[in-house]
This record gives sequence, structure tokens and C-alpha cells, in this order.
Amino acid sequence: MKKQDFIGGLKLGLPIAIGYIPIAITFGLIIRASEIPTSAGIMMSFVVFAGASQFIGANLMMYGASIIEIVLTTFILNFRHFLMSTSLSQKVSKNTSKKLLSIISFGITDETFAVASLQEEGLINPYKLLGLNFIAYASWNFGTWLGIFAGDALTEGIRNSLGIALYAMFIGLLVPSLRKGKDVIIVTGLAIVINSIIYWVPLLSNISVGWRIIISTVIASFIGSRLFELEGEV
Repeated sequence: MKKQDFIGGLKLGLPIAIGYIPIAITFGLIIRASEIPTSAGIMMSFVVFAGASQFIGANLMMYGASIIEIVLTTFILNFRHFLMSTSLSQKVSKNTSKKLLSIISFGITDETFAVASLQEEGLINPYKLLGLNFIAYASWNFGTWLGIFAGDALTEGIRNSLGIALYAMFIGLLVPSLRKGKDVIIVTGLAIVINSIIYWVPLLSNISVGWRIIISTVIASFIGSRLFELEGEV
């Protein structure tokens, strides 16, 4: 039964894997084209396993950001994973071992969470979740290796077209959130405005890219939470 459930999860995650590979190849190409050690790029996919955070992390490395900036930025971007893990943990049998739950939580991404959440009502088999997360994780790492070590085998046209995958991924993450209501749109706009102010104001322009992202995200989130909390009380 465990094997069948795991295979079922693999089949469920196949569309995600197909979508991950070109984006991961793009990440690998970025690592290859930069001065970032290939081992660092491989370890990012192996340990971090978070597309948006990896792209931003690589970008921060190229800008010479400090480790603290990169870690804090990654933490803020991935904070939603705590919520997703908590949500899915309620749909898994309480008899599931903590070791298995830990492995499952490591592999949760926006896409695997969405697919798992759309499954039938009731408890989700943990081995099905494991299979779903595994194929997503394997495809991401496979794509990273392809981009780093086989990037030269791709034609220039293909390499250029893969670059669109980066922007498509960010838009794909942003648009569904924006459709949820004006609060998300306002908070996103606030973050953009704050980041622009820091960039253009002479006294603040020396702040590095990493800290700009952290500051604008935290301030916009705080203002948004206070603003819409007050609206909810009225």
C-alpha cells in the first residue's frame, strides 16, 4: 500500500515536475554565467529548494550581499511555508511519525501545497504526499544540474527563451495573490513604493539590495496588517 500511494503521488506531481525543469535549468544557467561557485548553486537546490528564494539569493550573491541579508530575505520569502506545513499537517493522520512529517514538510512548495489541498476531503495519505514532493524535488535538482553542466549544449535561442521562465514564475506567484482582494494589491504597491524611495533618496541609496528587500517587505506587511485589522474592526 505504501508503494502504491507513493507512486500515486509521483503521478500526481508529474505536471509540477514538467513545469519545474525549465525554471531550474534557468537557475543553473544563471549560476554558470555568474561568479557563484557551482557547488553553491547545487547546494541551494539541494538544501533550500525554493525557486523564488534561490533566484533572489543568487542575485544577492552577485551584488555582494552579506550572509545575514541573504538568510533574512530567504526567511521572509519562505515564511509562508510554516503556514502551508501547518495546514497540511491537519490533513495527515496523527499516527504519522515525526520523521516522515519532517521529510514531507521539507518538500512543500506553493505548487505541491496547491495540488495536495485540492485532493479529496478527509485525510491525505502521507506516502502520497511524499511521492508528490519527491518528484517535484527531484525535477528541480535535475534541472539545476542540467543548467549548470549541460548549459552549453543548449542553443542560444533556447537559453534566451528559458530566461522568461524566471519572470513567469514571479508573475505566477504574484497574480493569484493579487486576485484575492485589494488588501494584497495595496501591500504589494506599498512594498514597491518603499523600495523605490529607499533606492532614489540620496541618504538611503547606499542601503544594499538585500536590506532594501527586507525593509520594504517588513514595513509594507506591518502597515498592511494594521490597516486592514482596523478596517475589519469597523
